[in-house]
Amino acid sequence: MHQVSVDLADRSYSVLVAEGILSQAGSLILQAGLSGKAAIISDSNVVPIYATALQDALNVAGITSTVHEFPAGEASKSLIVANQLCSSLAAAGHDRKSFVIALGGGVVGDLAGFVASMFYRGIPFVQIPTTIVSLVDSSVGGKTGVNIPEGKNLVGAFHQPRLVLVDPHMLRSLHPREFYEGFAEAIKHAAIRDADMLDDLAALDPESRDVPAALIARNIAIKARVVEADEYETLGIRALLNFGHTIGHGIEASLPYGEMLHGEAISLGIRAALFLSVSHSTLSQAEADRILDLLEKFHLPLVLSPQIATQTIMDKLSRDKKFASGQIRFVLLDRAGSAHVSSIVQASDLLHAIEHLRSPRC
Repeated sequence: MHQVSVDLADRSYSVLVAEGILSQAGSLILQAGLSGKAAIISDSNVVPIYATALQDALNVAGITSTVHEFPAGEASKSLIVANQLCSSLAAAGHDRKSFVIALGGGVVGDLAGFVASMFYRGIPFVQIPTTIVSLVDSSVGGKTGVNIPEGKNLVGAFHQPRLVLVDPHMLRSLHPREFYEGFAEAIKHAAIRDADMLDDLAALDPESRDVPAALIARNIAIKARVVEADEYETLGIRALLNFGHTIGHGIEASLPYGEMLHGEAISLGIRAALFLSVSHSTLSQAEADRILDLLEKFHLPLVLSPQIATQTIMDKLSRDKKFASGQIRFVLLDRAGSAHVSSIVQASDLLHAIEHLRSPRC
């Protein structure tokens, strides 16, 4: 079992990574100091596959649980569904002594964590991620929230989990498109903090579902160290995790939620950020191409559809929470494995980068 500690004083917790760890969920949750009734929040894709196995593992440990299901997809990450889930928990007899288990991908984790942050003014929660995006990124760090028409994740709260359980075996149940999209976040981690990981990712077979637990733990450790240094994103360190996300979120929000998967939009955002890193920082074109090769290897998009208007993307990203007092804070690479937050990128540069995405990669 690989263990990554997230050290945040009295909010510290462990991320445990091992094949088959789902069957040990009950005992590990007890060891983390949680007790009471569990509210398993999951979506319509995951419940039929894993909810019974999780409840069985909880029963063995003497933990009573209820399952609260919502329709799968980004469209469910809303205040309406959050309110419905809170009502469902109350109707099932949950109270301030209960805890939430988020069983699913990034949407489930963000939504369930947000519900946990609000219900009875905040109850503990556990993350059991089932997608690569959630394994290597969104399950760690305590960012929870929902979308509103004006943009992604504009309503939410910082609410750290008490425990994260990662079972790489669960990746085998993913649809190929969902499997591939998660590697955008892993490639992002390598690009901003660990250039050697680019080689490790390049060595993987995209058609295989065998992702080494050690590689997952290495990704999680990158996220953990950044979160420890800047939990509430006030020092500019955690903002480095937004590499590829400013334009990526703008693209994702320009379509009906869920039409483009998060990692697919981030892949386009990474291509745009690499373009600006070459023109506005010290990243070489050769290093940019190395990262683009990886995105292509995992079947991630690099060309923006002509159906998505540039002005729509600009309107969406201008409302993004990554803008401070209207100023653009854009993450650029100095070189592979090293990033910084820049204030020199202007709106005209963003327009240029978006238009660059419309051309095939040379």
